[in-house]
Amino acid sequence: MSNDSELSSKILVIDDHALILDGTLDLLKKQYPEARMITAQTATEAREKIEMYKPTLVIMDLSLPETQGLTPTVEVGLQLLQYLMKNFPQLNLIVQSSYIKALVRLKHEIDSHQGGFTIADKGLSEKEMLMRVNWAIQGVTHTKEIKNGLEVKPEWLEVLRLAFEEGLQDKAIAKQINVSERMVRHYWTKLQDVLEIYPEDDKNLRILTLKRSREEGLID
Repeated sequence: MSNDSELSSKILVIDDHALILDGTLDLLKKQYPEARMITAQTATEAREKIEMYKPTLVIMDLSLPETQGLTPTVEVGLQLLQYLMKNFPQLNLIVQSSYIKALVRLKHEIDSHQGGFTIADKGLSEKEMLMRVNWAIQGVTHTKEIKNGLEVKPEWLEVLRLAFEEGLQDKAIAKQINVSERMVRHYWTKLQDVLEIYPEDDKNLRILTLKRSREEGLID
């Protein structure tokens, strides 16, 4: 099933390897035939394209050259990713790379990012890759590859407590902790990522979150 309507018809794919770029585009075109595909092969070109086209979804490698002719490095890719998260906080992002462990350097920024953020090792199957794309489009965070133990922020725990101990809905939680309802949903997806709870057919995410939170001792 296609999710073209959720993409605003624009996907930017950033990779300096032509073969990988073409393979990713072919896969996406089959899944999202109505979406407009945009490509970039350097960090400089990527910044220009995102300013010009304002895509909803960006799929990027980490090892990139700054400009054509320069050696690709992970540092350039990390700097580009920082730029995207800082300037486009609600942009949906997928890092498709063989160097995903380097993302631990940006863990704080990734945890704060409000858009979808998923990670796809280049060795993943096509089915798994498309699943990560779909999750990112939905605004889901999936970063378990760079987690070191259970790290839960106080504001996430407060949302959990208000929901399950006081029975409040997101709107009431937002009012209680003086943030937007969108931010409450952002806290939910970050908490669910830490607990490794992701969308599944016919599964209630809140019930799964409650169960896992009790197992981990986050709530009584």
